[in-house]
Amino acid sequence: MTSTVSILRRAPKEWQRLPQEDYARVREARRAFAPNPRPAGCLAWTGRAGWRIRVGDDRVIDEIDAAQPTVTMLHVGHRRDV
Repeated sequence: MTSTVSILRRAPKEWQRLPQEDYARVREARRAFAPNPRPAGCLAWTGRAGWRIRVGDDRVIDEIDAAQPTVTMLHVGHRRDV
C-alpha cells in the first residue's frame, strides 16, 4: 500500500541547509517512504513519538499514521542537531 508523504513547514528549510550531496541522499531516502512507511533502517524514536532513519551523518524524523496511511516529515538535519 502506498503512503502519502507530507512535509511539515520547517522541514524544507532544514533540508535545504544540507550540503548538496547530503540533500540528494535524503531525497532518495524520502522516496523509500512512499511504498513502505518503515523502510529498512527505520527505528522508533526513543523518548518521543515518531520514527527516525539515518542517512549518512543526517537523520530524518517522521511521524507515521498507519490508519490513513500518511508519513509526515518533521525534522531533517545532522545527527547531533536533531
